[in-house]
Amino acid sequence: MKKIVIILLCMLYCFEILKAQRTVEQLETWLAQPRSENIAEQKFARKSLSQGEASEAAKLLFTHKQRIIREKYGKQWQDKQLTEGKYVMKFDYRVFGEKPADGRCLYISMHGGGNTSDAVNNEQWNNQIRLYEPEEGVYLAPRSAVNDWNMWFQPHVDTLFDKIIQLAVIFMDVNPDKVYLMGYSAGGDGVYRMAPRLADRWAAAAMMAGHPGDVTPLNLRNIGFSLWMGERDNAYNRNAEAARFGQLMDSLHQVDTEGYIHETHIVPERGHWMNKQDSAAVPWMAKFHRNAIPQKVVWFQDDTPHESFYWLSVPLNEIQKGKQLIVEYANNTFTILRNDYKTVKIGLNDSMIDFDKPVKVVVNGKKVFNKKVIRRIEDIYNSIERRCDASLIFSAYITVTLAIFP
Repeated sequence: MKKIVIILLCMLYCFEILKAQRTVEQLETWLAQPRSENIAEQKFARKSLSQGEASEAAKLLFTHKQRIIREKYGKQWQDKQLTEGKYVMKFDYRVFGEKPADGRCLYISMHGGGNTSDAVNNEQWNNQIRLYEPEEGVYLAPRSAVNDWNMWFQPHVDTLFDKIIQLAVIFMDVNPDKVYLMGYSAGGDGVYRMAPRLADRWAAAAMMAGHPGDVTPLNLRNIGFSLWMGERDNAYNRNAEAARFGQLMDSLHQVDTEGYIHETHIVPERGHWMNKQDSAAVPWMAKFHRNAIPQKVVWFQDDTPHESFYWLSVPLNEIQKGKQLIVEYANNTFTILRNDYKTVKIGLNDSMIDFDKPVKVVVNGKKVFNKKVIRRIEDIYNSIERRCDASLIFSAYITVTLAIFP
């Protein structure tokens, strides 16, 4: 009897291996062929996957997507000039130090200037290229695609920064969990805006001599954030605004001690130029690695709509500036703490949940979802198409319809 059980278990194991091979082979065949149909139309894409199958499918799909990006944008990277519609963003970079085993750091450093002439903004860009020198990493200074006061937080910047990160990963072996944002003056204005708006891209960010406008730091929960401001930099009330923003971060950290890690530096006796004392922000940022799958996400919607943030997504037609969504998870249970949307989608992978157990979604103490989920190629494919970020690949999604509550 014991031998029969062992034989049956071996047969079952072999069957699972063959099934996995067939699914992966079907995906490989589909990827190798010219196609117009959506992957959702493929039966193999909707089958339940084992953890091993999901891992293998993710590798195939991610490599395939990277190859498409390389072919489509490789010349733009080589020419140091990215295009998004009518916008053209030039950039230059310097490489420092030996490449670590886990990949290089990437510093995206935004120049000052703004609503002025091409010549002035070019001068500011050239200054920015030489301004900081990390111990290790790719230090990249983009040239703003426009000459406006809000040049670093217009909607096209989001797409272009995503391209920079993806291409730096492909061509410079950058680790996507070691990407940092920084900027001076008008570039500092950009950090105030873009650090929260794209917080799920950054490990840390540093603001130098900028103005926050009406931005909120809520989305900064899971990254490191430092502020550098000259004590005498009182134009546009920048010094007082930096101190106020730092106090906001203090308050958020006091309530949520695992989040909102930050430093505020009001540099004594300095004006708008801090004589490079702010360079200390570079090694400070380098201590941080991005947590792409944090256990708690605080998401405040800016005036540039984003459908996804970390492992959360919402319908585009429901997005409005000021809407919030706060969700945390532990032990296969997702608890929605605040919600301004009717529909919320949650991405899942094996680093987050145990797929052998039910997944629960709880709102106000009530379970609104409670069942097992399955890994599918379709979901892996969609997550890679959305971001092409190795740390944000999801093998399953659950969608819940909710009552809106404050």
